[in-house]
Amino acid sequence: MKYFHEKIEAKWQQYWAQNQTFAASNNSDKPKYYVLDMFPYPSGAGLHVGHPLGYIASDIVARFKRHKGFNVLHPQGYDSFGLPAEQYAIQTGQHPEKTTRENIARYREQLDKIGFSFDWSREVRTSNADYYKHTQWIFIQLFNSWYNLATDKAEDISELVSIFEKAGNATVHAVCDDNVEIFFPSDWKFYSEEKKQQILLQYRLTYLAETEVNWCPALGTVLANDEIVNGVSERGGHPVIRKKMTQWSMRISAYAERLLQGLETIDWSESIKESQRNWIGKSVGASVDFNVKNSSERISVFTTRPDTIFGVTFMTLAPEHELVSQITTQQQKAAVEAYVEATAKRSERERMADVKTISGVFTGAYAVHPFTHEPIPVWIGDYVLAGYGTGAVMAVPCGDERDYAFANFFKGQKGMPEIKNIFNQDISQEAFAGKEGFELVNSDFLNGLGYKDGTKKIIEALEKIHHGKGKTNYRLRDAVFSRQRYWGEPFPVYYVNDLPQMIDAKHLPIVLPEVEKYLPTEDGQPPLGNSTKWAWSTVKNTIVDNDKIDNETVFPLELNTMPGWAGSSWYWMRYMDAHNDAEFASADALNYWESVDLYIGGSEHATGHLLYSRFWNKFLKDRGYAPTEEPFKKLINQGMILGMSAFVYRSEDSKKLYSKGLIAGEKVHPIHVDLAVINDITNELDIEAFKKHPLYSDYKDAEFILENGKYIVGREVEKMSKSKYNVVNPDDICNDYGADTLRLYEMFLGPLEQAKPWNTAGITGVSGFLKKLWRLYFDENTGLNVSNDEPTPEMYKSLHKTIKKVTEDIENFSFNTSVSQFMICVNELATMKCNHRKILEPLAIVISPYAPHIAEELWSQLGHEGSVSTVAFPICEEKYLVESEKEYPVSFNGKMRFTIKLPLDLTVAQIQEIVLADERTIKQLEGRTPNKIIIVPGKVINLVG
Repeated sequence: MKYFHEKIEAKWQQYWAQNQTFAASNNSDKPKYYVLDMFPYPSGAGLHVGHPLGYIASDIVARFKRHKGFNVLHPQGYDSFGLPAEQYAIQTGQHPEKTTRENIARYREQLDKIGFSFDWSREVRTSNADYYKHTQWIFIQLFNSWYNLATDKAEDISELVSIFEKAGNATVHAVCDDNVEIFFPSDWKFYSEEKKQQILLQYRLTYLAETEVNWCPALGTVLANDEIVNGVSERGGHPVIRKKMTQWSMRISAYAERLLQGLETIDWSESIKESQRNWIGKSVGASVDFNVKNSSERISVFTTRPDTIFGVTFMTLAPEHELVSQITTQQQKAAVEAYVEATAKRSERERMADVKTISGVFTGAYAVHPFTHEPIPVWIGDYVLAGYGTGAVMAVPCGDERDYAFANFFKGQKGMPEIKNIFNQDISQEAFAGKEGFELVNSDFLNGLGYKDGTKKIIEALEKIHHGKGKTNYRLRDAVFSRQRYWGEPFPVYYVNDLPQMIDAKHLPIVLPEVEKYLPTEDGQPPLGNSTKWAWSTVKNTIVDNDKIDNETVFPLELNTMPGWAGSSWYWMRYMDAHNDAEFASADALNYWESVDLYIGGSEHATGHLLYSRFWNKFLKDRGYAPTEEPFKKLINQGMILGMSAFVYRSEDSKKLYSKGLIAGEKVHPIHVDLAVINDITNELDIEAFKKHPLYSDYKDAEFILENGKYIVGREVEKMSKSKYNVVNPDDICNDYGADTLRLYEMFLGPLEQAKPWNTAGITGVSGFLKKLWRLYFDENTGLNVSNDEPTPEMYKSLHKTIKKVTEDIENFSFNTSVSQFMICVNELATMKCNHRKILEPLAIVISPYAPHIAEELWSQLGHEGSVSTVAFPICEEKYLVESEKEYPVSFNGKMRFTIKLPLDLTVAQIQEIVLADERTIKQLEGRTPNKIIIVPGKVINLVG
């Protein structure tokens, strides 16, 4: 009976689907285990072999935990709103809902083919109205909440209103907009409703504000910093500029400290934690206010080195700083405006990364030193960011390398004084940036002090003259939560007198309407402005025609949509209770599953999705909806599977294509080649197929310079990408070798968290292993060949070594070494001609998490009903691993001459008797009697003299 992977895998995939084998229960006496993958965005390209890596690892853990008696939740779904589908719709004229649906069908087909144990009954799609209904509801809760610093949590906005009514806002300790006006209860009482709404908007956790954003004109939307690479959009490579827009934002900054502290309670890699710490960017220092000369304005800065205040030589504002246009002199206006315009074309990320370029312009204005009252020239420079701190820095060149370089670059120009030195250190060659080993000089009342004492004293002095105070600052900025696009969640928001109002939750979902055009309107409004029905009737409580906008009961709806991260910021909770229409998940379901025990996904989400998810989870915990503070207990970032690209080499001055071995001394240009036109084993190019390939029509008349009659392509390991033509389709591997082979091979490639190259040539070894495993159970001619004889101790030893190793490997997420152990075990059992049921039954269970299809078939053929997936995992019995013999090295005068295998239970006298009687010992001694015999049982034997 031969092993036919096609029939076996199709059979068991159908069985799992029909029997809902992997459906989890929200009501179980078993301990729970929640294992989750970062869900995919369903692109039209489908999966390549790099995508399933993390899914295979999580599936092994999920299957293992079922074997170990856990109620396992292992769901899957789709992050299906977003820019790619919309761009495709614009290009092809197809509705993004249609292309998204088709892409999901393709993904599902591919995922099923690999045999994942997903609970598909809980599938979610963020673009389905029954899902984003709850995303809209969470947005309403954020709008109706404020952050109370006194209790250190989010609370209902009605509690803030109650405080305003009783005591005003003078004593309110809240996260809010800067420069909130102080008012008293008597003021609040007589404020108009509109005025009250404006004030509350300064405290709400989601709010409207004019902010600096990354605007991509070609895409017609705002981009997050992590969506920009080298000043252009990551998708499409379009230019990005900085501009001010009124946007919805979320006060993630309110949670900065809790986001930092929470990292100490979760099992994540240190590199991911450090990425989050750096992004949050906690700094302890002081805020300092500098008056602007001949103006009523003040420049506020945050500094971690207030002790260096007497070294301030100049000030630098971000080009976008609101004071720039107000304080710039007429003489400097043209230069400043040109610089501001040029800077707007560079993203914040690009400016942060560019530490070499020095640029800036003097505004002509001066600030006033709060202690010496000396004038300080004010510059603008793109190394200062409006989004970090206050968008202004007090430049102390003697103590900061970047300020030092800036001052020297503009040395001698108008507005750049000589560098002031306030350290008892030499700064003739470079700045002194240390915090130890110095005394302050030229610093008035700080002279003779060091960093700590100087910092403490200057903060006291600043507070005394009302020019600053001690402060903790965070780099983390509030998150922009608006997109000027169509394919996203509609906001549950309408406007009355330009003030936002929330639509009552009972009317959710606010469903995305049909539009003819997906681009922004001609007057610059988002695509929803193209909808004829996009206004809210407070009488009918429904969306109505725009032409009824003059009716006093009809109000405009928000035209922006939510960003791509909205739906992914809470989706793990929806899996807990996916079909609950009344709420995003019931309290019972949330309290049962609590949080994700194991989360697997790419490290590229370190500062985006993972921060937003933690923020939303903490918020929902504050408001009593989530049971835990952190969403993901353990996080593993799988490494990337790299593609083996192929290249032909075109001469720079002709259409000659040189074989790889012949390019020495030639100036050539490498061209990526589709793997379909090469032999992946020999690396030989199929020249005729290459000429006929539509991508290479320019080379159909090219001259091929061959090497021994063959054209050998170059190979290079790169990121697997459609643009590099090095993508391997998992469907092809499943068809040719089987899903179990694919699963085992991807694990065998190396440690889960490391990048590793794909090499199709190596997969045949794994395929051969599965056939060898099959032959332990079956004879090709007679079928099942399993005996009930008692196995030998060596057979038990081989099995239990494997049980022990695989159990430890899965618990330590070291999946690659398990595959090696399977191969060793099968080879050992084959050598021993083992066909014993007591060995082969537990072996089928042990291999089941890795190769589930063949394991199911073996279990069934052994005479068992149902699925092997919930059978108890075998336990290693240490008695089978106890060594009964020891191979001793026998030495003469310290030099090992031979080895001898002896039972471990022999006494020293018995060992000595056997060794002295051995012919090899007699030959070595040549009739002599040793002076001394050293025997350490279980270790060594040494004859001396």
